[in-house]
Amino acid sequence: MSKRSGASSGVEKSADGIVAAKKPVEDKQARLLNDPNPGHFSLVRAYHLADLITLMNGFCGVMSVMSSMRYIQNPYGNKAYLWASLVLMPLGLFFDFFDGKVARWRGKSSVMGQELDSLADLISFGVAPAACAFSIGMQTALDQVLLTCFVLSGLARLARFNVTTGNVPKDATGKAKYFEGLPIPTSLTITGLIGFWASRDWVQENIPYGTLNAGTILEFHPVVALFLIHGCCMVSKTLHVPKP
Repeated sequence: MSKRSGASSGVEKSADGIVAAKKPVEDKQARLLNDPNPGHFSLVRAYHLADLITLMNGFCGVMSVMSSMRYIQNPYGNKAYLWASLVLMPLGLFFDFFDGKVARWRGKSSVMGQELDSLADLISFGVAPAACAFSIGMQTALDQVLLTCFVLSGLARLARFNVTTGNVPKDATGKAKYFEGLPIPTSLTITGLIGFWASRDWVQENIPYGTLNAGTILEFHPVVALFLIHGCCMVSKTLHVPKP
């Protein structure tokens, strides 16, 4: 006699009455990633559509950083590279939202997708804003330290999110009620401000509020404090931001 699958209960019952747990269907991505002989391009074949969209978020972030670097080569010339750097960051945010919608639509989510999302967010909303701030003139030694602290705060915030997201209280639909600390994409508010400064030519020597402690090792631009404050808000455990 053949076995009958308990489709509704998730068990299998044999002819002699022994009940065993039904083996779960292994996801194609998990199978390819765990295969000891997967082939050279198995990682590409393992991607879900949402993962590819997440990579576009990372693409925008890297291109933004490179555009900032190109602008540094001639900060007093064409601002096209600065504008490209600023526009690519919100474009990355579009892909950041879109990948989640595609994942829910196709019912394809994975641990790798979650990690890709966090890594792409770090580039697009952490490294890219810091590189843009550096390119417009926040280039003193203390500026660099504070911008680095901002990026590391974003890194810590994303790592905490990946580890503790299951512990945040859920609403009736199963979604988390709030974010712990500011989500890293909110750094785009600062880059929006930089865009306003660029439109007024308030960059390089014309950065608002100038510098403090000029000529010393503690020289810095006061406006870099925006990044420091934002970083503190990202790593805050008690700051709860309601989800829309």
